Amino acid sequence: MVIISVMGDSRPKQPHHPSDLPLPELIGASDILTEELRKKLCKHLPARAEGYSWTLIYSSAKHGFSLKTLYREMTKFESPVLMVIEDTYGTVFGALISCALRVSDHFYGTGETFLFTFGSDSRLQVFPWTGENLFFVKGDQNSISFGAGDGNFGLWLDGDLFHGRSHPCKTFGNTSLSIEEDFVVKGIECWAFV
Repeated sequence: MVIISVMGDSRPKQPHHPSDLPLPELIGASDILTEELRKKLCKHLPARAEGYSWTLIYSSAKHGFSLKTLYREMTKFESPVLMVIEDTYGTVFGALISCALRVSDHFYGTGETFLFTFGSDSRLQVFPWTGENLFFVKGDQNSISFGAGDGNFGLWLDGDLFHGRSHPCKTFGNTSLSIEEDFVVKGIECWAFV
């Protein structure tokens, strides 16, 4: 093997690891995401979201608590969406959805979708698609749910985006994302990758 020295550097170039790269730009302010949480989430984003700026689509601090407003703001975007929730227990969790959220009669989405939670020690747990079913996301005017199986939803939010529930489900093989299965939302944000 011959190594050609360029500008005095004879070391072979190592490929970049995603954690070595700088964090993508944040367009909009987050009341939930810290730089540390973003770094951990970046490692699990689908390839088509890597390197793009994180653009705030919806925030309860900015838009109030309304599922209808969330759907309306989503119509402007076609990228995967990261939904981040902080509950009144201080737990941060959510979902990466393969497409913008919308009202639907049936479940939609792809295997890129996953659920996640940050424990009290900020350790990230990711629950990817198990392959058991195709119940990724379903939304109507009164609620939105992520993952299902045996009558349970991995993550469910009411139409005011104020009350939620999280149970183990077959789609993601997740544990409850919050400390309690029923929780009250302190804040919610949705980010697109554009």
